[in-house]
Amino acid sequence: MLFDEVTLRKINQLTLVAKRVRAGMIKGERRSTKRGTSIEFADYRNYTPGDDLRRLDWNVVARLDRPFIKLLEEEEDLAVHILVDLSRSMDWGEGNTNKLRYALYLAAALGSVALSSGDKLTVSTLQSGTISSQFGPSRGAQNQFHLLAFLEGLVAYGETNLNQSIKIYSLEARRPGLAFILSDLFSPAGYQEGANLLQSKGYEVSILHILAPDEVDPPLAGDLRLVDVETGRAEEISLDGGLRELYRQSLKAWQEKLHTEFRKREIRYMKLSTDTAWDKVVLYEMRKESIVK
Repeated sequence: MLFDEVTLRKINQLTLVAKRVRAGMIKGERRSTKRGTSIEFADYRNYTPGDDLRRLDWNVVARLDRPFIKLLEEEEDLAVHILVDLSRSMDWGEGNTNKLRYALYLAAALGSVALSSGDKLTVSTLQSGTISSQFGPSRGAQNQFHLLAFLEGLVAYGETNLNQSIKIYSLEARRPGLAFILSDLFSPAGYQEGANLLQSKGYEVSILHILAPDEVDPPLAGDLRLVDVETGRAEEISLDGGLRELYRQSLKAWQEKLHTEFRKREIRYMKLSTDTAWDKVVLYEMRKESIVK
């Protein structure tokens, strides 16, 4: 299990923050800014434990012997989409500093927040320029342990093309909402076109940029043969203090450029190192970034 019930209870006290409420199927924890109350019938959905029994349509129950809740036009929930980079480069680092493990903790936390708030959750994995596996769409806190089981079974392998994977996802028929991309952004084909397309389709995009500590500050020196874990391509280098400093400066400049470019497009961007406790990121850092409250 990714985390215990005590941690889950803390997470369930949070809600996700959206700049604009997306019209949905049922009421989650959010209301539209529309004034007034509509009493126009819109649709039905299955009854789930905790629903207001006054909303049951007893005529339908009598006919079908199954409980259904009536929905009204003014009610809204939030669609939440979590996209996890499952390429081989994500499988780097030991224990809890492993990038994929870290990404799965964050995906589990954000997904649990969505489910506990009554939002509609979809979690998808990105590999080899496509969507390799998917959880959902699901709604309701009763699906939290199914989500955790799904995430626990994920394994990183192969290459990825983030642009292609995200484009495929954005072009499929889905209801826009919050979209979280969890990745190290090590994709030769880039990722910005995909993120821009996702945004143009009406999604509110957040990018969680995940790196391991030895990617931020490599503990290496001397004559080295570096091998790309995804492609197997090798590069011979001589690494000294000057080249390490140049690497650190280049990484910092890259992340600052990402932050500036994404901010211009109103895309949230968080740079994360896996030596920061994941629960601190969710409970404190994401609050400061107005991703959760």
